[in-house]
Amino acid sequence: MSSPFVTPSGPLASAALSERDRRLGQGWGQPLAPDAQGRLARVAGPEKVRQAIFTILDTEPGERVMRADFGCGLRRFLMQPNNPGTRAGIERVVTQALTRWEPRIRVLEVQVLSTDDPALVHIDLHYAHVLDGRQDVLVYPFYLEQR
Repeated sequence: MSSPFVTPSGPLASAALSERDRRLGQGWGQPLAPDAQGRLARVAGPEKVRQAIFTILDTEPGERVMRADFGCGLRRFLMQPNNPGTRAGIERVVTQALTRWEPRIRVLEVQVLSTDDPALVHIDLHYAHVLDGRQDVLVYPFYLEQR
């Protein structure tokens, strides 16, 4: 009987993982869903950190029973006007949540930018990996109005 889990090969094989990838983490990819062969994918290194950041931003405090204070709390900004005050509040909660919950990064800058759609803002996160100082950028689209 074959295992339903992907046995990593290539860059994710345990022997092939770089020291950096091992130290940044490895595990199941998100979203947790089987591929065409019914196996679960694994990710490692910077991609694992990136997925953890998305998890923090997507999680509302109170969602997790065993860690009720985990998350960012972006939903409090739903139905708020797309103005400088709202965008500053989003910058503040994103910076606080990532500083608290993701020890593998150092937040360099968070910018919340308007788009052509008045209901949408882009959260631009500039961060560095604490392990080696390598910088990365993540853009998180956030709708102020539910669609």
